Amino acid sequence: MATPAQISPSTIPDVQAGGGPSREWKVFWKNPLGWFGVIGLTVLLLFTFLGPVFYHVNDLATHISDALQPPSAAHIFGTDSLGRDYLIRMMVGGQLSLEVGFAAAATSMVFGVLYGLISGYIGGVTDVIMMRIVDVLFSIPYLFLLLFIDSVFAPSALLLVFVIAVVSWFGVARLVRGQVLSLKNSDYVEAARALGSSRLRIMIRHLLPNITGVVLVSTTLQVAGAILTIAGLSFLGLGLPPPTPNWGSMLSDSMNYMFQNAWWLIYPPGFAILLVELCVNFIGVALHQAYDPRLRR
Repeated sequence: MATPAQISPSTIPDVQAGGGPSREWKVFWKNPLGWFGVIGLTVLLLFTFLGPVFYHVNDLATHISDALQPPSAAHIFGTDSLGRDYLIRMMVGGQLSLEVGFAAAATSMVFGVLYGLISGYIGGVTDVIMMRIVDVLFSIPYLFLLLFIDSVFAPSALLLVFVIAVVSWFGVARLVRGQVLSLKNSDYVEAARALGSSRLRIMIRHLLPNITGVVLVSTTLQVAGAILTIAGLSFLGLGLPPPTPNWGSMLSDSMNYMFQNAWWLIYPPGFAILLVELCVNFIGVALHQAYDPRLRR
């Protein structure tokens, strides 16, 4: 048996809430909502990224003579007001929406988790100052920030990722801070601290693994929110300029033809946005039920 002198911080196990990640993932895969979300999201990813490889109409060129054609064998989803094949635009537009959505969610989560970890664990004056900064940023209407950034910088996919991340990490930081405050005085954290573990080691090796469930659930919500924000910005004309397609701008453009019986311009992008939101939220619900012992059946 090891004596106190032989014990080092590395011998303290990294405690995993709820019996380890393998148990949580087993519960997740038994949840039909999780299956539906994963399968639906996989289908959307295959549609947007592999679809253009196999679809015979693989260009985005305009053909005015084919403008506003209804769905047919030549154009499965019809054509838009410039005669462009709507199905290929749905595929390419989905790539941008999903790439920016996931990248923005990942960026906001990384920054929000680090910010919340530092604020919650260090505490004291540092915590007060960091949280007051978050409160001030929360008080600024996010639409104002979006308009300001959009007016200063040239629109680009990277800018969209930055803008969405900037306005969405505050809630993540608050959530992580609350979890850290509830765990920082746990026995295993106190033991690691008493044996000389550094603050960085405690945060990364002992606290972060125990808030994995909260982070994963929050990430799914961030993805859903980011994709909706992209659609909203594009709908307001603040997204990427034409001819770059995305589901939000396509839905916005379709509003001009809703009274011309061009229904095929409205439903595909709206349904795609709805489906990706459902899939991501179902994954989030399944993860929440898997990581929260009170919700397990």
